[in-house]
Amino acid sequence: MSVITSNLLDETFVRLQEAGRTAFIPFITVGDPDPDTTVDIIVALEQAGADIVELGVPYSDPLADGPVIQRASERALVRKITIETCFKVAGEARARGVNMPFVLFTYYNPVLQMGLEQFFSSMQQAGISGLIIPDLPVEESGEVLALADATGVRLVPLVAPTSEDRIAVILSKARGFIYCVSSLGVTGERATFHEGLESFIKSVKELSDLPVAIGFGISSAEQVREFSKICDGVVVGSAIVRKIEESIPLLQNEHTKEEGLLQIHDFVRLLKS
Repeated sequence: MSVITSNLLDETFVRLQEAGRTAFIPFITVGDPDPDTTVDIIVALEQAGADIVELGVPYSDPLADGPVIQRASERALVRKITIETCFKVAGEARARGVNMPFVLFTYYNPVLQMGLEQFFSSMQQAGISGLIIPDLPVEESGEVLALADATGVRLVPLVAPTSEDRIAVILSKARGFIYCVSSLGVTGERATFHEGLESFIKSVKELSDLPVAIGFGISSAEQVREFSKICDGVVVGSAIVRKIEESIPLLQNEHTKEEGLLQIHDFVRLLKS
């Protein structure tokens, strides 16, 4: 299968690199607190300056996620949010005029349950540019990668400081960008990161020409600013999901919903600044 070359994710990184800017990439859990509000949040994120957004598919056993994102998944699953819901939300956000690339973050089981061909067809229809599957080893990714390439979806790998001698193999299959994990363990807000992180990122950049983004634990404007000096993209997840969690009482009241969305908007703008 041939690789489809045109992709909004690739174009966005090229544009940002030409402008000397680092991509700011929020992560949110789709369906938290409900699908319609997720669409509103995506709109608010782009208005706040987000360049790319990770759309997390809620999952009952999220091995890579810390307590904040686990709680968000639990709230979404109570509402019976599925991977199909995530595609619908992405499509509705596009209909609302959102232009930034979407990257779907999902565990492999929902993909298998849907069926690979149907999954990638739905990805195309929803306008999703990238895919992260944290529990899919590179050694077992051949079929997924072939279908991703054939449909123009970029299969983005996670690379950790502990990947060591597997890094070259992982990067040889990378598409879109490389997601470097800043800390060992699960996601969550942190004050300190893995020792030797800067040299790890440097070694990744020496092995690939793809943009390098960093995530897991980044939660403050200062951290975003520091990592922006050495990476092409910075992912913020738990801090934003926590802000959404704190704003739920406002978001679920029609009289205060705009105030809740504004709080999320302002928080993201502050992080990016």
